[in-house]
Amino acid sequence: MKNEAYTGKEEISPELQEKLDRLREKIRGLGSLAIGFSGGVDSSFLLAVAQEVLGEKALALTADVISVPERELAEAKAFCEARGIRQILCRVDVMEEENFRYNSPERCYFCKRRIFRALKKAAEENGIAFLAEGSNMDDLGDYRPGHRAVKELEVISPLLEAGLYKDEIRLLSKAMGLPTWSKPAYACLASRFVYGEEITKEKLSMIERAEQYLIERGFAEERVRLHGDIARIEVPERDIPRLTSDEIRRDLHEAFSKMGFMFVTLDLGGFRTGSMNRALQKT
Repeated sequence: MKNEAYTGKEEISPELQEKLDRLREKIRGLGSLAIGFSGGVDSSFLLAVAQEVLGEKALALTADVISVPERELAEAKAFCEARGIRQILCRVDVMEEENFRYNSPERCYFCKRRIFRALKKAAEENGIAFLAEGSNMDDLGDYRPGHRAVKELEVISPLLEAGLYKDEIRLLSKAMGLPTWSKPAYACLASRFVYGEEITKEKLSMIERAEQYLIERGFAEERVRLHGDIARIEVPERDIPRLTSDEIRRDLHEAFSKMGFMFVTLDLGGFRTGSMNRALQKT
């Protein structure tokens, strides 16, 4: 979606308005709600609607974990501060989870289970019985073992219940004037590892620095996938010519090499979310 300015005149279809009303009624019926808030498109929209409906009875719970860049944490804080939303940061050490570190295809389940347990505890300590997360209808089409943890811990998914898709959430977010409406999709840094490769603090730091390097040079949609000591860069096809230009390519290679990557490669297939899951489809 283009990064256009908010005009306040976005057209909402009757069908989409019905979904929004359904979401509001669901939240209103809960009385109070804590939201697992990452600062992404979906959880930002859910939090904004919850504040609109519940006021001070809406609480943002943000997991402070090593697999989330400082950039994302700072944006989540800024969103809450700008809107006067109460936010609690919950430090969660996912590296203590052996099944996370060894990075099996079920990694996301063990990570989400640890995170949502911590968030549920924080919600209960603040007198809130319900914890919500921001999955939408599009999330049903990919391999997402983390959803199992959501169900086991009885975390609710209001956007799913309302039948909302990502594009609809972006449109509603734009109509509400939320700065996140055009924010690129994001997944935690652990998703950059090929399954079976051990996740370490050092490698997570390398990936975070590498992706920040790309972002600071105008590549808003990007991924740096890790294959041993090889960095596989994904950017949209439209950005490949600029990335491979001499002006950027040489500096990028030098910078990535200093970060610790032995080889730096470009994926000619372009940017795509969940590309590491392709290996699972071959087994």
